[in-house]
Amino acid sequence: MAQHSAKHLIIGGGIIGCSTAYHLAKGGERDVVLLERAALTEGATWHAAGLVGQLRSSRNTTRMLKRSVALYDALEAETGMAFDWKKVGSLRLAATKERMLEAQRLTTMAQSFDLEMHMITPAEAKALFPYIDETGVEGAAFIPSDGHVDPAGLCLAIAAGARLHGADIRQGVEVTDFEIKNGRITRVMTTQGDYEAENVILAAGMWSRELGAKLGLRVPACAVEHQYIVTEPLPDPDLVRSLPSLRDPERLVYYKPDAGGRMVIGGYEDDTLPFGSSGIPGQFVRQLLPDNLDRFAPLAELAGRVTPVVNEVGIRQVINGPIPYSADGDFVMGWAPDLKNLMMATGFLYGIAAGGGAGEMIAEWITEGRPSLDLWPLDVRRFGPHHGTRAFMYPRAVEHYAHHYKMRYPGAEAQSARGLRRSPFYESLKARGAVYGSKNGWERPLWFAPEGTPPVDQLDFLDPGWHAFAAEEHRAVRTSAALIDQSSFAKFEMIGPGTLDTLQRLAACNMDKPVGSVIYAQFCNPHGGIESDLTITRLGQDHFYIVTGAGFGTHDADWIRRHLPETGTVQLIEVTSARAVLNICGPKARDILQAVCEEDISNDAFPFATAREIAIGAAPVRAVRIGFVGELGWELHIPTEFGAYVMEQLRDAGADHGLRDVGYRAIDSLRMEKGYLYWSGDISPDYTPIEAGLGFRVHLKSGGDFIGREVLAKQKKNGPERKLCTFTSTARLPLFGGETILHDGTPVSLVTSSGFGHSVGRMIMHAYLPRALCDRSDFEIEVFGQRHGISRVDGPLYDPENLRLKS
Repeated sequence: MAQHSAKHLIIGGGIIGCSTAYHLAKGGERDVVLLERAALTEGATWHAAGLVGQLRSSRNTTRMLKRSVALYDALEAETGMAFDWKKVGSLRLAATKERMLEAQRLTTMAQSFDLEMHMITPAEAKALFPYIDETGVEGAAFIPSDGHVDPAGLCLAIAAGARLHGADIRQGVEVTDFEIKNGRITRVMTTQGDYEAENVILAAGMWSRELGAKLGLRVPACAVEHQYIVTEPLPDPDLVRSLPSLRDPERLVYYKPDAGGRMVIGGYEDDTLPFGSSGIPGQFVRQLLPDNLDRFAPLAELAGRVTPVVNEVGIRQVINGPIPYSADGDFVMGWAPDLKNLMMATGFLYGIAAGGGAGEMIAEWITEGRPSLDLWPLDVRRFGPHHGTRAFMYPRAVEHYAHHYKMRYPGAEAQSARGLRRSPFYESLKARGAVYGSKNGWERPLWFAPEGTPPVDQLDFLDPGWHAFAAEEHRAVRTSAALIDQSSFAKFEMIGPGTLDTLQRLAACNMDKPVGSVIYAQFCNPHGGIESDLTITRLGQDHFYIVTGAGFGTHDADWIRRHLPETGTVQLIEVTSARAVLNICGPKARDILQAVCEEDISNDAFPFATAREIAIGAAPVRAVRIGFVGELGWELHIPTEFGAYVMEQLRDAGADHGLRDVGYRAIDSLRMEKGYLYWSGDISPDYTPIEAGLGFRVHLKSGGDFIGREVLAKQKKNGPERKLCTFTSTARLPLFGGETILHDGTPVSLVTSSGFGHSVGRMIMHAYLPRALCDRSDFEIEVFGQRHGISRVDGPLYDPENLRLKS
């Protein structure tokens, strides 16, 4: 068979693969080759509904989708190919008062994301889409720059653009296997010869899981059935052509005007069927599935209420096709952590809307090392090993599908595939009223329901019921003592000759501290952005214990491993399951711990930011004097089999000190009072430590030649162009992140995180401000369409001198 080579080898000829080829080639990359097993678009792209909506819950995902629209606006002029792009806007109905709150919140988020979106009246909505019955509709939201498109035509136009810039698109070439050496894909075997490639991009949609299995990977992407109907022509075909797309989430349906005056109507029903869970049948080229009108009937009935005219026209066609999905309903993008040269580009539920921008981001990721937008919500490294299993992925995908339009209040948790990872404290805490949430498969207490209160989460837009219970937990941490199960921390040991040198290269701070030191560190990228935010305990000369958030372990481990010496002398070993973690914190924490501990844990003997091996009763424990709540406390890292015993010892000792259980919702309000930051919200690869107010952790004199040093040195000298600031309000505002902050009526920022400070009696917000506004104090925040005055304040609101923390 023939031998081939490529610099960038793309597997999959749907819109994501074609867009990636287009952007790589347009950016000047040569030897870009795309392989498609059949013909372009013939997987899921050809039967997609074709809606192009831009607003998502993440600012950078929204920005990425805006880039799709920018491409679609210009593509016909570039390629000469028409693809029926209709930039007619999108309309979102609010059929209940709760949906009105939801729409108002989304409109505020859109403003924060620099996307034009307006709240309009029911009458204005009917003027835009005359077929709707506005009876009972509370209002609507309109995005003028959204639209709809012919998916196949769009994909072929993008492919034409890719060819125009030099990409080689080869159809009828099926990938059959791979060869891997030293963590790299060295050979891709196909039906028309073998390929060698510097980079392999997996954009195979619903086939990605099967191809991933050949690489030894469990790709967290799959497919589920999705149905829509195409109606016969409506009474006024000319009117149909001018309509915006329409979504009514309360009635679970969407509409897209189609050719000839017809209407595409689809939705997201309960209990859709997984597709290909035991392998995709046959070739499955340009195929559909048998329609299931019984399953679609409830959606059809709801659509008849939204637009009664559809009850009077027939159904021309039923489309039931598999659509890509993922374990959490969002895209799967980025370098696969288990291989050095595999780029993931799969799991695209709304690939037509995302295609143009996603291809651009993937191309940047490959050529620049990272995309220009931090895409953590879409990064493959957000997943754990369980996400790609059948037992987890398919039930979770079906649940997310059913909730695509259903009301999901902030903080809502998935209910399927739960109970995977349980700490040794799980049953004990459940019996004590724990209301559990899930993080990377871990069951974690969110808050504790007192006796007589059902242990069920209480969610709402304006006044969530859990607030009152978390407030009591918050006060317990500040006034007495608390136990917090933090076993879900991701934990690693890094060991071997050269470990210190490697950490000095990774960390922006000096890692050469005495054995027993606990070091708060940021690992930065070449642009100075924060890739990892973690605590590191030095156990020996070249032996360190690394702790990071439950959801960040795969990400942080991948960042570290990609910077380890090629000699193999430094090893990173995950030990998450080896140790349970109890955080004992609060002003009475020392009294309780000392009562069951053999060692002296006085402040002189055991100062802040140090770690020691201690005995609690008969259990060996690594005690780390650090925390995230701003009080005296220790993280107790306990060999798992001793966990339940240690908790019993502490409970007995704490009975007379008011020791109580505390969940993660209280942690959030406690850390906001203290000004502690959360990676993926307040800090991320988009922001540097200097911008985030963590300049004290950037050690230019004593630290090493760390990644990003040049950028951070310049910022330390000249000052950053933006800065993370703290804002407060005496009003208890219902904030969830993403709200717009304004100065003199102009949007200037958005909230990165927020919480009510029960100790200080104020609402607290974090947001970045441009340098010119960092000395101003009076601002406004928009919440559910209403503006409120807020004040910028300096420093942490609680214990700014760290007297309690270090007592």
